[in-house]
Amino acid sequence: MGNDGGSIPTRRELVKNAARNPNTSELKATQIEAQTHAWTYCPLSNRSLAAPIVSDCAGTLYNKDAILEQLLPKGDDVPASIIKEKADVLQGRVKGLRDVVEVKFTVVKEGKVEKKICPITSKELGPSTKAVYLAPCGHAFSEVAIREVAGESCVECNESYTSENVIPILPIAKEDIEKLTARMNKLKEAGVTHSLKKAPGSKKRKKKAEADSSAADGNVSETNGKSPAEGLSEKTKARLVGSGSGTPQSRSGTSTPVSSGIKNAATASLTAKVLDEQEERNKRRKMGLNDNLKSLFSNSGYSAQTHKGGDFMTRGYSLPKKT
Repeated sequence: MGNDGGSIPTRRELVKNAARNPNTSELKATQIEAQTHAWTYCPLSNRSLAAPIVSDCAGTLYNKDAILEQLLPKGDDVPASIIKEKADVLQGRVKGLRDVVEVKFTVVKEGKVEKKICPITSKELGPSTKAVYLAPCGHAFSEVAIREVAGESCVECNESYTSENVIPILPIAKEDIEKLTARMNKLKEAGVTHSLKKAPGSKKRKKKAEADSSAADGNVSETNGKSPAEGLSEKTKARLVGSGSGTPQSRSGTSTPVSSGIKNAATASLTAKVLDEQEERNKRRKMGLNDNLKSLFSNSGYSAQTHKGGDFMTRGYSLPKKT
């Protein structure tokens, strides 16, 4: 640092340009880059988006198989950090398939490249074009086309929709995000999911269950000579009789596979595929060392008589016994 002819540089010499906030063009370029990545890759699996593609109430796009894999029970060998990372991506918005809508894009091929286009304007849907889809049918259009048509039914399937159920895909504008948040809060109060199906644990069902239980208790107290089963509702009796036991069971039953309760054939086959992949990964983890590697090690100690005729590969290596 001294007496060697060198010099100590000052901050002014090292930092040529002062720190500054990014300008509008730089912010726009960063935004387009993030949008391009979101239109290309699934945030859960980090794989390329491929049909079937689904979206949650925030307009984020996912691969359907990644959502199914996330909803399935996790094994003990899955690290907690990965589970937390994927849970942070979903942010509690997806708790079942009712919380997502399958987005149906119109795809055209130009050589080997597939492009998602609007079926009305033929504009390419992506980071440069503001796109929306309709709930619950899921058909995707450009926002300009939906605004100009201003109809009450989808032009692709003729299913009716309202202006509240026009969902922006990967929204950036603050007003769009606030609109989606207000819509989801309204649906939760009504006991409805993003796909406009009834929520399994909605407030309406809880109130109805409480009313049924109080009515059943009143019936039991009034009919002293009758059995407790007579105070139950007709649906509960039918489920008890169908299950063949005195305790209520789920509609699918405990011994029914997961995929048997899925009515949609495509979803059932996709679920079975995900389960097979998980089972195959678990088998590979449990196998550990194969038989060839295990044959090189022994816990019984080295025996000169046993390995007298072998070479250095077949004699093996004896592990020290624990005392």
